[in-house]
Amino acid sequence: MMRFDLVDLGLFRHVVEAGSITQGAARANLALAAASARIRAMEVSLGAALLTRGRQGVATTPAGRVLLAHARHLLDGVDRMQGELAGFSGGTVGQIRVLSNTNALTEFLPEVLSAFLARQTGVSVDIEERTSDEIVGLVAEGSADLGIVAGTVDTGALETYPFRQDRFVAVAALGHPLGAGAPVAFADVLEHDLVGLDRTSALTRFLADKAARTGRPMRLRVQLRSFDAVCRLVECGVGLGIVPETTAARASRTMAIAVVPLLDPWAVRDLTLCVRDLEALPAFAQDFVAHLRAPSNA
Repeated sequence: MMRFDLVDLGLFRHVVEAGSITQGAARANLALAAASARIRAMEVSLGAALLTRGRQGVATTPAGRVLLAHARHLLDGVDRMQGELAGFSGGTVGQIRVLSNTNALTEFLPEVLSAFLARQTGVSVDIEERTSDEIVGLVAEGSADLGIVAGTVDTGALETYPFRQDRFVAVAALGHPLGAGAPVAFADVLEHDLVGLDRTSALTRFLADKAARTGRPMRLRVQLRSFDAVCRLVECGVGLGIVPETTAARASRTMAIAVVPLLDPWAVRDLTLCVRDLEALPAFAQDFVAHLRAPSNA
């Protein structure tokens, strides 16, 4: 007889979405050994493998995909139940699950999110950084309420709404060969050492894919956790950086760096909100979408 509890189901969802038992355990706030034991116990209870394990991480088996669909449905129901019942005890009214690409997460969400949370004191927002392609798939599957993606990605049947526009630019130290600020192609940037975000970031994975398409590797000398840190290392002459234009404009006011426009079409970023069904979202989540779309927050 199968004996899966909510912790098991939550862990399994985290592991599949992270693509790794190690990362899934961290998201579920479990020790790796305890998480591995729970996954094994689930497989023994079921009598079938749920995951295939490899050097690149884990993937679901046919049984695992069936379990994942049911786990998401059950956990979504529990989340909504807790949110609705918490209102009777003065607790959190509900949680909004948001997936965002790097650009929106670092440049646009902090201010509008803080304003929303100040007004909606009973709502919490869980934000995770992903690439735009990943976000579309996860929102379509129901593992997030809202996604913020690059406008160039195919959103399929999802409902979409305009959010912001920004563009990626290169930044260079003033003494660098590209420091004069003349527009360049990303392929030319790849001829130089780079400073970037860590390899797990959505932007680094996006740029690595673009570099692979040119046949040239990214020579990342240093990997950091924020765009501001990237700009500081660029100023010190460590290498070039690729950052949002809003970041570059802000940093250039206090740092000795040049903003270098990129000629590549993908550098222009129309950011888009995407949901499966806006009217099916809880009222507080619909309010959050309306808040993001408000002209006053543009």
